[in-house]
Amino acid sequence: MSNYGFEVQVDGDFDDIVERVTEALKAEGFGVLSDIDVQATLKKRLDIDRRPYRILGACNPSLAHRALEAEPDIGLLLPCNVVVRENDDARVVVGFMDPEAVLGIVQREELAELGAEVKSRLQKIRDALTQG
Repeated sequence: MSNYGFEVQVDGDFDDIVERVTEALKAEGFGVLSDIDVQATLKKRLDIDRRPYRILGACNPSLAHRALEAEPDIGLLLPCNVVVRENDDARVVVGFMDPEAVLGIVQREELAELGAEVKSRLQKIRDALTQG
């Protein structure tokens, strides 16, 4: 994908996949703080039609607390965004922000370790989506 994220293609209905992602996040201790429906926003504000595209702002409170204790301004890089989008071929892609890459820009060892831990949890979620 990129040097700032990783993704997986998932078979199924778009709305069902958003629900599966939300439940998988919950199983790893994350809640969804924000849910931006890009498709609806662009239609409403610019009258642009596009395929379904949602940005889920995921947060694990205990991990966020650790990050904030290490660096008070780290909130500029939070939450962990997860994108659920439909491709032109109607396949659904779930993309995850790479917390190692994002937290790595701070160049602090404790945040690098935390980034690796969060990435591991998000990769578990990615893997769970392909199994069910």
